[in-house]
Amino acid sequence: MHIFVLGTGMIGTTVVTEMSKFPEIDVITAVDVNQASIDKCLAIADSAKVIGKVAALKTEEDIAHVLTGADLAIACLPHSLSLAAIKAAIASHCHLVDLVGSQFMEKMDLNEQAKQAGVIIVPGCGVAPGITNFLAAQGIDLLDEADEAVMTCGGIPMHPIPPLWYQVVYRLESLLRLYTKPATAIEEGELVELAPLSNLQEITFPEPVGLCETVITDAHSTAFVLKGKVKNLYEKTVRYPGHWEKMKVIGELGFLDDIPIALEGIVTTPRAFAEKVLVSKMKGDSHEDITVLRVEVTGTKDGKRTKHRWEMVDLYDHQRDITSMAKTTALPALIIAKLIATKKITETGVIPIESLIIRDRFQPFLDELKRLGIDIDYKEEVFISSE
Repeated sequence: MHIFVLGTGMIGTTVVTEMSKFPEIDVITAVDVNQASIDKCLAIADSAKVIGKVAALKTEEDIAHVLTGADLAIACLPHSLSLAAIKAAIASHCHLVDLVGSQFMEKMDLNEQAKQAGVIIVPGCGVAPGITNFLAAQGIDLLDEADEAVMTCGGIPMHPIPPLWYQVVYRLESLLRLYTKPATAIEEGELVELAPLSNLQEITFPEPVGLCETVITDAHSTAFVLKGKVKNLYEKTVRYPGHWEKMKVIGELGFLDDIPIALEGIVTTPRAFAEKVLVSKMKGDSHEDITVLRVEVTGTKDGKRTKHRWEMVDLYDHQRDITSMAKTTALPALIIAKLIATKKITETGVIPIESLIIRDRFQPFLDELKRLGIDIDYKEEVFISSE
């Protein structure tokens, strides 16, 4: 099985390195526009299975050309290239696992084309979207009637520093998109759009994290896929106390707007300007990070009030020398890829992860995550009525 990994940044390099350890995989081609990035990836992977390829990745045609002859690809590309990568994979008759969960309905419109091409496209295969999605789906499936599913996740620094108590793990552009995008959710069984950074609440995680805050952010595919199966569904993003209040003020002042303005003869946007200013304020003295996750699904089972709860506090991986966010984002994607490569997933079409990793595939997937270093605790609570 010949697998292509598109993009050799932090996540792509982690995918390549960990995938090269799987005996089921014969060859991995690491593709990037930058030779230096590829060279770094090859050095870290240190495997005879891995080869590098410099190629343009700007358009659907570019990506389709790269995927000619590929059996399966994992896209570790910016949000702006996600839809193009999926279209290119379908045109190239190549299975694709994509880390990006945005533009979900546009991707689902390609379902029949993917089926006709005989390939499976799995979007949103990271930690959130990704792990949170199928945990929520499994929790709902375990209940007779699901009232609420809340998916809470966030990457935070191990050693936060002021003024924002946060450090950039991915592209700041993607982060600010999350902060400004209306949040799709489910309320009373209907899809709704909530204001960005709304519903600020406190939350506490086990040490070394402690007290944090959450706001509602976009629920990606889960709101669409799980509509009709749960009354209320929300996704929330975690930060240390104070971060959200400051970012909300920045947004209210217009610095996160994406409408072009002229600045001393140069046309730009407030958001682009803010990116340049904020990036230096979102760098810490250490690369050590923590990824926190909590998914709670409540409802009734056999007439009893029941809650299913999964929780994860994952720390910087010193053994691999990679961030927790890189690990928890990359590993779900490569497990999905391995299941496709070994024909344990044989479906075709555009299929979200919450429709794939439930029921019989659920516990084996969690077991594989644990084997690879991601440990998710589970607790079921059954509430006995006092009446």
